[in-house]
Amino acid sequence: MTILIYGRRFNDTVLPYVQQVFDVLAQHDVQVYIHHQFNDTLKEQISKVPFPVLQSETPLGGNIDVVITLGGDGTLLDMVTFVRDSGIPIIGINFGRLGFLASVNKDDIAAALFALVNRQYTLDSREMLSVSSEAEIFGKDNFALNDITIHKRDDAAMITMHAYLDGEFLNTYWGDGIIISTSTGSTAYSLSCGGPIIYPRSNTIVVTPVSPHNLNVRPIVLPDTSTLTFEVEARNATCLISCDSRTAVIDSKFKFDIHKAGFQVNLVRLQNESYLETLRKKLLWGLDARNY
Repeated sequence: MTILIYGRRFNDTVLPYVQQVFDVLAQHDVQVYIHHQFNDTLKEQISKVPFPVLQSETPLGGNIDVVITLGGDGTLLDMVTFVRDSGIPIIGINFGRLGFLASVNKDDIAAALFALVNRQYTLDSREMLSVSSEAEIFGKDNFALNDITIHKRDDAAMITMHAYLDGEFLNTYWGDGIIISTSTGSTAYSLSCGGPIIYPRSNTIVVTPVSPHNLNVRPIVLPDTSTLTFEVEARNATCLISCDSRTAVIDSKFKFDIHKAGFQVNLVRLQNESYLETLRKKLLWGLDARNY
């Protein structure tokens, strides 16, 4: 098995856990590489990087069997842009806070890595969204695992978004923005704005308004075979569009389509965990706060 490790700059308090990942992997018969961007960060925080660096010109497909991300959900989402449509599985060790995608707790590193190198896991395939327009906003990185959002800039006035579903007028949204999320992203920004939790493999997408001016406007769940078209208007010259953690500035009058991407991303699901268990742990379901 060939493993690639990726991460961001850490708080010094998590460096012992990073070292534990390295130490545990060194005990197994696996080939380990450090992502070149992660290596640049590591050299500033630890004295010696124990594994070779996978250079930027080396393709992941055909060279890497699985990717381990060290950090939170944002770190895992960063890695999706590198993995793309290669099908390489990703597992995240959570050094952040909530961690729906990076589901391995840092206190379970040894057990999780043992299961990984012994292939005691299944693959959880997740649908992606893609955005397209006449002007290529994100180039080849025009896809998202969590969500695609349109948002006003800073203290600008609210924006107007005309939405069409498969060519038919759906609604006009006035507000701070709008979130188009996958079932995976339903527990992210969409949830914080009142959107529903969607079980993976439900074959749906969610449209969630952000601070809508019309209080009777609510999130709507649509089949993921749909194509959503948006025409954006704003009093200010520009507004923002994002694919997961990547953000671009667009003109105030802009038209684009959002639809299901032509590939999926594989997340590693260890045998001792499930999506429902993750929901219960992260959202504290089944706990009576009166007992604390």
